[in-house]
Amino acid sequence: MFRTLDDLQRVIRDRKTKKRLVLAVSQDSQSLGAINDTYKAGIIEPVLIGSRKHTEQLIEDGGYDLSGVTIIDESNQEKAVEKAVRMVHNHEADILMKGKVPTPVLLRGVLNKEWGLRTGRLLSHFALFEVNTYHKLIAVTDVAMNIAPNLSDKIQIVNNSVEFLNKMGIPKPKVAVLGAIEMVNENMQATLDAALLSKMNQRDQIKNCLIDGPLAFDNAISFESAKHKGIKSEVAGDTDLLLMPDIEVGNVLYKSLVFFAKAKVASVILGAAAPIVLTSRSDSEESKFNSILLAVTGS
Repeated sequence: MFRTLDDLQRVIRDRKTKKRLVLAVSQDSQSLGAINDTYKAGIIEPVLIGSRKHTEQLIEDGGYDLSGVTIIDESNQEKAVEKAVRMVHNHEADILMKGKVPTPVLLRGVLNKEWGLRTGRLLSHFALFEVNTYHKLIAVTDVAMNIAPNLSDKIQIVNNSVEFLNKMGIPKPKVAVLGAIEMVNENMQATLDAALLSKMNQRDQIKNCLIDGPLAFDNAISFESAKHKGIKSEVAGDTDLLLMPDIEVGNVLYKSLVFFAKAKVASVILGAAAPIVLTSRSDSEESKFNSILLAVTGS
């Protein structure tokens, strides 16, 4: 069981493997700070692709020790993204990280049909939270990629997340499919999808996890709430993964946990040929550091 994001470093140390990470458009101070810390810890071997002049200036300004790290000089954003994505495509790097480049530009490269990282699967966002009021790390999906996922999309989002959690060392994660209520209501599509996902899991159509839903947020994360409502569930109160009904709910929960609950967070994009560290501009250097740890743990 993972209780803190620091536990990810223990797993990485036990595996004794170092991953190669390529930063696309490297002139980004917070990304460089996070890379500096993970590089010094012996977790990654970084490759920086971007404006050499601006990247080296930020390294100097930040007091970072990235001597010996490969820097590929490319001032054009689109070309820097292409070079970074091609490295992962050609198995010359294990992880792609977004630097100072708009997300659509990076994703265009990821989805390029010739040299991108397409797998035929849906891309989805996966966030892992350390919340002081919960007894273990808890994952949330999808809060940033898929706006209004239908049942087919949700199946792929769950499969992406479960596969990643399995790679992290959680063999059978408990998945709570959220709705506004814990009963099936024919007028609420989220509850219908939740019931179908649960039944598909029972019939082994969705594997390597335990799914229950619909569950309201309170009984998904609280034994007492589930008990009070008479809910008998192996998932309720012990959830590993919360599946959001749509992006609005997910985005509000994500930001509420970060800004109100002061939760620590790590996040990656799944469904591509390799994990993608794609954080928000408002995310802290600590969040980017944790996101690199997460990508390494699940790659």
